[in-house]
Amino acid sequence: MLVRACATIAATAVALGMSVAMPTTSGAEPQYEEYVALGDSWSADVTLVNVDTAHTPFGCAQSRSDYPKLVAAALAVPTFRDATCGSATTADLTVPQPLYVPELLGTNPPQFDRLTPTTDLVTLGIGGNDSELAKVVESCIGPSCVDQWVVDGVDRMSQNIAATEPKISVAIEGIRARSPHARILLVGYLAGISPVTGCVAQSMIANSDSEWVGRKLIELNEMIERAASNAGVEYVDTYSGSVGHDMCQAPGVRWVEGTLPISSTPQGLAIPFHPNQLGADHQARTVAAVLGR
Repeated sequence: MLVRACATIAATAVALGMSVAMPTTSGAEPQYEEYVALGDSWSADVTLVNVDTAHTPFGCAQSRSDYPKLVAAALAVPTFRDATCGSATTADLTVPQPLYVPELLGTNPPQFDRLTPTTDLVTLGIGGNDSELAKVVESCIGPSCVDQWVVDGVDRMSQNIAATEPKISVAIEGIRARSPHARILLVGYLAGISPVTGCVAQSMIANSDSEWVGRKLIELNEMIERAASNAGVEYVDTYSGSVGHDMCQAPGVRWVEGTLPISSTPQGLAIPFHPNQLGADHQARTVAAVLGR
């Protein structure tokens, strides 16, 4: 899978007229020496099987084919640490993250512990859990949820998103303090839920609720892009290129799963409400495109 993904990234690079260092035995110097990936489950979790424990505890559910690993392989980075972990918030960048039943699933050390003064590339995909996106989606399965989150004209989800922006800004400052020479990429979320149409069969969410969640997802990405711009770091827009590949699409077309993860690839069965392998491939291509600028 890594070889195929690397070839895909390289082909995209050629099409865009850019240069991306690929694994080679020729002794060519890699563009980056030390890459650290930080983030939550939309960076870490792709399949329900083939969980990778080389970088994080089992409870992070980190996949062997998540986008950070695809990018690291494509760049042939000599030193790579994937700190991404399911359910992570910005707080988990600086404190240990107990994983549900820590005695069984472990505790992920502070993600920033993987950063060093010599780290020269960092990707960060975070903010969804701070904004309670997962909680919102869960509350929408079955009964209508908008009335729970929008009361007397006040949209609590919008408030959560706004409150998350300064947390991301602080996170970027923390990366710079630990890795002052690193190129920092802030990675957005894919267009997993459409703002214009729903699909009760796949999502078990009423169409009107699904469309509202889709609009919140756009709002979340706009906030992340704004935080990146204000901090002077690069934003990776994975949303725009994934429009039309939301959870309502057919297997092989959708890049994010609904409630029933019926999409399967050689890497394994996908995870509900998360990018599947096609989504992770798109994330990797988009990161590669930004790195080639």
